[in-house]
Amino acid sequence: MNKPSPWQIGIVLIVGIVGVSLAAIWIRLANEVAIPQNKVGFSLFLAAARLIIAALILLPTSRNLKSSEIKPSAVYYAIAAGVCLAIHFATWITSLAYTSIAASTVLVTTNPIWVGLLSWWWYKEKLTRKSIMAIAIALIGGIIIAIADSQSSSNYSNPILGDILALIGAVMASLYIIFGSQAQRIGLNTRNYIAIAYSTAALCLFPLPFLYNTSYFGYPKQVYLYVFLMAILSQMVGHTSLNWSMRWISPTLVSLSLLFEPVIASLVAAIAFKEIPSFNLLLGGLIILMGIAIFLSQKKT
Repeated sequence: MNKPSPWQIGIVLIVGIVGVSLAAIWIRLANEVAIPQNKVGFSLFLAAARLIIAALILLPTSRNLKSSEIKPSAVYYAIAAGVCLAIHFATWITSLAYTSIAASTVLVTTNPIWVGLLSWWWYKEKLTRKSIMAIAIALIGGIIIAIADSQSSSNYSNPILGDILALIGAVMASLYIIFGSQAQRIGLNTRNYIAIAYSTAALCLFPLPFLYNTSYFGYPKQVYLYVFLMAILSQMVGHTSLNWSMRWISPTLVSLSLLFEPVIASLVAAIAFKEIPSFNLLLGGLIILMGIAIFLSQKKT
């Protein structure tokens, strides 16, 4: 397959960013309709249902998964990516039950820092003083967001827990990006890769709601509409567009593009839910973005 032009990659990347940015909105809407008593169980239901629908759509259309031309190592990387994706959704979606959309999406999109650190560990890339300074700045931003959330008079029951879960989600998303990029670079096409990764994530997540005494059935019809929108727009369109982009550009650049996610999600949340971020939360978010920008700038020099 010939490499697409930069503008084609850019368009697909923009579509992917918008798709994943809307996920937080569907999740918040589902929570408002269902008003779950068991927040963790309901969040795991949302995460699992999203991936199950995506996997059921993908598996019948996947081709040559048993082909001898596919390297086993590529399949192993895809499976590893799927496990990380499952943990990412389980932690991040749950975080939205405890903290604001702005805080959660800012923290979960700290991917460039984590991808950089993981690349240092995985590829033995040297961490410069500028890299360390950038990570420290981003950490300060995260602390400010945590303090802003802890002092908030909002209705969120445990914003610090939500922030921690969002950060865990960021680390898992970074591993998902690295493993997914590797799987595609050594043999899997995007369709087969996402079929394996999404199906693995669905299998990992499927039993978890039951462990928290939560069913897949019995919710208002609107909940299933939002789950379907998550599966189609955020997963099939959003994540798949980002995964396709990783065949042609670096994982770090894909991570950088995801910095637009909190901007889009926060703007929509401000309109739909009147969630106006506090000054300290905005300050912390800007400091995190500054740290990420410094980190990325030194990688270009």
